[in-house]
Amino acid sequence: LMDLYLELDAYPEVPDMLAALKAGDLQTGVLSNGAPKMLQAAIESAGLTDLLDHALSIEDVGIYKPDPRVYQLAVDRVGVAPGEICFMSSNAWDAYAASHFGFRVVWVNRFGQPPERIPGAPDREIDNLAPLPGLLGIA
Repeated sequence: LMDLYLELDAYPEVPDMLAALKAGDLQTGVLSNGAPKMLQAAIESAGLTDLLDHALSIEDVGIYKPDPRVYQLAVDRVGVAPGEICFMSSNAWDAYAASHFGFRVVWVNRFGQPPERIPGAPDREIDNLAPLPGLLGIA
Protein backbone atom coordinates (compact mmCIF):
# COMPACT_ATOMS: atom_id res chain seq x y z
CA LEU A 1 0.00 0.00 0.00
CA MET A 2 2.78 2.45 0.85
CA ASP A 3 4.42 1.79 -2.51
CA LEU A 4 1.25 3.01 -4.23
CA TYR A 5 1.75 6.42 -2.61
CA LEU A 6 4.98 6.72 -4.59
CA GLU A 7 3.04 6.35 -7.84
CA LEU A 8 0.17 8.77 -7.33
CA ASP A 9 -0.77 11.10 -10.15
CA ALA A 10 -1.18 14.79 -9.47
CA TYR A 11 -4.69 16.23 -9.65
CA PRO A 12 -5.37 17.33 -13.25
CA GLU A 13 -5.06 21.08 -12.59
CA VAL A 14 -1.75 20.88 -10.70
CA PRO A 15 0.76 20.99 -13.60
CA ASP A 16 -0.88 24.05 -15.21
CA MET A 17 -1.20 25.79 -11.85
CA LEU A 18 2.48 25.22 -11.02
CA ALA A 19 3.52 26.32 -14.52
CA ALA A 20 1.53 29.54 -14.07
CA LEU A 21 3.22 30.23 -10.73
CA LYS A 22 6.65 29.62 -12.25
CA ALA A 23 5.78 31.89 -15.21
CA GLY A 24 4.84 34.53 -12.62
CA ASP A 25 8.39 34.25 -11.25
CA LEU A 26 7.32 32.61 -8.00
CA GLN A 27 9.21 29.84 -6.25
CA THR A 28 7.30 26.59 -5.82
CA GLY A 29 7.80 23.71 -3.47
CA VAL A 30 6.53 20.92 -1.28
CA LEU A 31 6.89 20.76 2.51
CA SER A 32 6.14 17.20 3.56
CA ASN A 33 6.06 14.95 6.59
CA GLY A 34 7.39 12.26 4.23
CA ALA A 35 10.94 11.01 3.90
CA PRO A 36 13.09 12.60 1.16
CA LYS A 37 13.25 9.39 -0.90
CA MET A 38 9.47 8.95 -0.78
CA LEU A 39 8.91 12.61 -1.55
CA GLN A 40 11.23 12.59 -4.56
CA ALA A 41 9.65 9.40 -5.93
CA ALA A 42 6.15 10.87 -5.59
CA ILE A 43 7.18 14.12 -7.32
CA GLU A 44 8.83 12.25 -10.19
CA SER A 45 5.88 9.87 -10.59
CA ALA A 46 3.47 12.81 -10.77
CA GLY A 47 5.62 14.51 -13.43
CA LEU A 48 6.24 17.61 -11.32
CA THR A 49 10.03 17.60 -11.03
CA ASP A 50 10.60 20.54 -13.38
CA LEU A 51 7.78 22.55 -11.79
CA LEU A 52 9.06 22.52 -8.20
CA ASP A 53 11.99 24.53 -6.87
CA HIS A 54 11.97 22.95 -3.41
CA ALA A 55 11.16 19.52 -1.97
CA LEU A 56 11.48 19.86 1.79
CA SER A 57 11.15 16.97 4.23
CA ILE A 58 10.66 17.02 7.97
CA GLU A 59 13.67 14.74 8.23
CA ASP A 60 15.78 17.90 8.11
CA VAL A 61 14.35 19.04 11.46
CA GLY A 62 13.49 15.68 13.01
CA ILE A 63 9.90 16.49 13.98
CA TYR A 64 6.51 16.33 12.25
CA LYS A 65 4.12 19.08 11.21
CA PRO A 66 2.37 20.89 12.77
CA ASP A 67 5.44 21.70 14.88
CA PRO A 68 6.47 25.30 14.04
CA ARG A 69 10.05 24.19 13.38
CA VAL A 70 8.85 22.45 10.23
CA TYR A 71 7.31 25.66 8.88
CA GLN A 72 10.48 27.52 9.87
CA LEU A 73 12.39 25.09 7.64
CA ALA A 74 10.48 26.49 4.65
CA VAL A 75 11.27 30.07 5.68
CA ASP A 76 14.95 29.25 6.06
CA ARG A 77 15.27 27.33 2.80
CA VAL A 78 13.24 29.71 0.64
CA GLY A 79 14.80 32.77 2.25
CA VAL A 80 11.71 34.91 2.75
CA ALA A 81 9.59 36.04 5.70
CA PRO A 82 6.66 33.81 6.73
CA GLY A 83 4.11 36.31 5.43
CA GLU A 84 5.65 36.08 1.96
CA ILE A 85 4.92 32.36 1.68
CA CYS A 86 1.58 31.24 0.28
CA PHE A 87 1.12 27.79 1.81
CA MET A 88 -1.44 25.37 0.45
CA SER A 89 -2.62 22.18 2.09
CA SER A 90 -5.48 19.76 1.70
CA ASN A 91 -5.21 18.96 5.42
CA ALA A 92 -7.15 21.37 7.60
CA TRP A 93 -4.85 20.83 10.59
CA ASP A 94 -1.84 21.71 8.41
CA ALA A 95 -3.51 24.79 6.92
CA TYR A 96 -4.55 26.10 10.33
CA ALA A 97 -1.13 25.45 11.89
CA ALA A 98 0.67 27.11 8.97
CA SER A 99 -1.61 30.13 9.34
CA HIS A 100 -0.90 30.29 13.06
CA PHE A 101 2.82 30.22 12.19
CA GLY A 102 2.40 33.29 9.96
CA PHE A 103 2.09 31.95 6.42
CA ARG A 104 -0.57 33.19 4.02
CA VAL A 105 -2.64 30.04 3.66
CA VAL A 106 -5.00 28.56 1.12
CA TRP A 107 -6.83 25.47 2.32
CA VAL A 108 -7.56 23.16 -0.61
CA ASN A 109 -10.72 21.59 0.77
CA ARG A 110 -11.59 19.25 -2.10
CA PHE A 111 -14.07 17.20 -0.11
CA GLY A 112 -15.92 19.80 1.95
CA GLN A 113 -14.39 18.98 5.33
CA PRO A 114 -15.49 21.04 8.34
CA PRO A 115 -13.16 23.72 9.72
CA GLU A 116 -10.75 22.87 12.52
CA ARG A 117 -11.07 24.13 16.08
CA ILE A 118 -7.41 25.01 16.56
CA PRO A 119 -5.47 28.30 16.45
CA GLY A 120 -5.10 29.95 13.08
CA ALA A 121 -7.38 30.02 10.06
CA PRO A 122 -6.71 29.87 6.33
CA ASP A 123 -6.89 33.11 4.37
CA ARG A 124 -8.84 31.39 1.60
CA GLU A 125 -10.58 28.08 1.04
CA ILE A 126 -10.84 26.58 -2.44
CA ASP A 127 -11.93 23.17 -3.71
CA ASN A 128 -9.17 22.77 -6.33
CA LEU A 129 -5.92 24.52 -7.23
CA ALA A 130 -6.93 26.04 -10.58
CA PRO A 131 -7.86 29.46 -9.11
CA LEU A 132 -4.64 29.85 -7.14
CA PRO A 133 -2.64 31.87 -9.71
CA GLY A 134 -5.52 34.35 -9.94
CA LEU A 135 -5.71 34.64 -6.15
CA LEU A 136 -2.01 35.55 -6.20
CA GLY A 137 -2.48 38.16 -8.93
CA ILE A 138 -1.02 36.05 -11.74
CA ALA A 139 -3.14 36.04 -14.88
